Amino acid sequence: MQGEGIVGILLPFWGTVLGSASVFFLREQKNLFVQRALTGFAAGVMVAASIWSLLVPAMEQSGAMGQWAFVPAAAGFWAGILFLLFLDRMVPHLHLNSGQAEGPGSHLSRRAMLVLAVALHNLPEGMAVGVVYAGWLSGNEGITAMGALALSLGIAIQNFPEGAIISMPLRAEGAGQGKAFLYGVLSGAVEPVGAAVTIMAAGLVVPFLPYLLSFAAGAMIYVVVEELIPEMSEGKHSNVGSVLFAAGFTVMMALDVALG
Repeated sequence: MQGEGIVGILLPFWGTVLGSASVFFLREQKNLFVQRALTGFAAGVMVAASIWSLLVPAMEQSGAMGQWAFVPAAAGFWAGILFLLFLDRMVPHLHLNSGQAEGPGSHLSRRAMLVLAVALHNLPEGMAVGVVYAGWLSGNEGITAMGALALSLGIAIQNFPEGAIISMPLRAEGAGQGKAFLYGVLSGAVEPVGAAVTIMAAGLVVPFLPYLLSFAAGAMIYVVVEELIPEMSEGKHSNVGSVLFAAGFTVMMALDVALG
């Protein structure tokens, strides 16, 4: 794997690590206003990345199909939605500010299920980075090194608040700083692993690139609609989530256009 590819797949993970490290220098009290703001920003980045970095390229890759160029994108999008729906039902996890776990019954601790919930968020992001870099490393003309970097950098930026969102509440619930940081880091470890596996399977990935790009987009949109938007909108001060959603969307859109 080229050096650029290694840097690209590790960038999102380092975003999570840096966000999780906020537990060492921010106050311990959980601030719901800040939590909603960070969640809204992450959701905006994910939606913009799904459109400009994944769905639009998927349709461009299928340009030879003419007016039917949307078909691979639509099929992959729905496959991603259904895949995350399946994981949502099969993996025990617990969302922030929720007292009831989702998925099958489990004896896992509350902290472990919180980490699993964020890991489910991060899985489609790792897949997205892996698919884009696999396309670029294979020499696909529709994917540039800067375009792949834009996606990786955008996800790294939104992973910073996600790392904080998992480590800070754990600290507020009584976990030590080191343990809260470790849980935050573990929640993001699935991203580079998923990206690396996808790149190693590049020979299988590239022929189905339009489907896989849109598959990652569908998985990311599922996470945004099913989890992030409800979390950013609940209770008082919900407007901050909407404003930060727009900010995250704008940042990712600008990155993709400027670097892509």
